[in-house]
Amino acid sequence: MSASTILVTHNDQIATITFNRPEKRNALTAAACLELERIAETFRDQPNTRVVIVRAAGSDFGVGADLNEAAASVTSRPTLLEQRRAAEQGARLTRAIEEIPQPTIAAVHGFATGAATCIAAACDFRFGAADCRMGYGEVRLGINLMWNALPRCVRLIGPACAKRMIMTGSLIPAEKLHDWGFLDEVVPGNDLDARTCAFAAELAALPPIAVQMIKRSVDAVSGALDRAIMHMDADQWLVAAQSHDFQEGLQAFLGKRTPKFTGD
Repeated sequence: MSASTILVTHNDQIATITFNRPEKRNALTAAACLELERIAETFRDQPNTRVVIVRAAGSDFGVGADLNEAAASVTSRPTLLEQRRAAEQGARLTRAIEEIPQPTIAAVHGFATGAATCIAAACDFRFGAADCRMGYGEVRLGINLMWNALPRCVRLIGPACAKRMIMTGSLIPAEKLHDWGFLDEVVPGNDLDARTCAFAAELAALPPIAVQMIKRSVDAVSGALDRAIMHMDADQWLVAAQSHDFQEGLQAFLGKRTPKFTGD
């Protein structure tokens, strides 16, 4: 995904970010993450924008990080410092999305896994198509959940459901996600864009100063300890990424076979 395949459009007071790499099921490259971070930061200078929608073209909201790129980076043998800096990129991106001043809505359809689910969780609201499925698949690659995503998941659905969702790496169906509180609404797939736009219009009609102050206050209260704790997820990844289990998980995924993990 490059800058040209991340589309930003404006309709009056509502902006829409569209992931537009459907041929790769919207897999995210490192370059795409940097571009999304830059786009998120631009909304600070757009006082006429009152709501931001995040959606995707094609069959899926997103299948996470581009693992072909990840496999290439492993063989390139970057230094430990370079790996540590790269490991923090996702957290910077999701923080930039979370800190967009305007309310944000993720419109999720098809599959959303890993990085895509992290991005959706960083938004203020999540609307899902009835047939969508979401999850964090990192554990199936032998690595921890990164991008500072863990506390957001815990806040949305509580510790027990978060452990189930993150530990198993399973794709959870829309109705269960709604029951848990991860999705705000579930709508028929053909109605997803229309319902998301209708809610965006409802938010845009409200007084923007009050709405944005409320957003900032709720985020500050609910995520007060996040940065004090979650700096460690990049360090956890550095350990996990050195394991044979990570190599096995990555190669099994690329080879479309079942991995055999040993705990090594």
